[in-house]
Amino acid sequence: MKKIIAWLWHTLRGPMQWRVLWLAHAKFMVGVTGVVRDNQGRVLLLRHRMWPEGRQWGLPTGYAVAGEEFPLTVTREVKEETGLDVKAGALVHLKSGYKLRVEVAYEAALIGGTLKIDSFEILEAQWFSPDSLPQGIQESHLPLIQRKTID
Repeated sequence: MKKIIAWLWHTLRGPMQWRVLWLAHAKFMVGVTGVVRDNQGRVLLLRHRMWPEGRQWGLPTGYAVAGEEFPLTVTREVKEETGLDVKAGALVHLKSGYKLRVEVAYEAALIGGTLKIDSFEILEAQWFSPDSLPQGIQESHLPLIQRKTID
């Protein structure tokens, strides 16, 4: 039986193998977060409209679209939510295990743009010193913010 399965697998080749793998494995959403810092070391925090009351402050976050490289997700999400241009740097967080979601976070540096929030998703955007953060911040974002360097 093993020989038959191996023969069948080798016969399929290429795109058909990928389809079989896609059908046989779990599908994941990838949430991507940007730890955006300015040249003074302040971090960009957003007050998210859709997040739970009392925990609405957090880093720019969104989901990757199919085929998108995760650093580009950071760039796109920050631009959509704030109008700011950023460049993603070092990968600082990668975690799976929450249902069918993978979480990814990158350091990011402000490189330009004008702050103009997307009022559908974002209530407010402000720069904060890592030592002086607002009440109601997502606890999972605190360790990301406390990192002091951009690579």
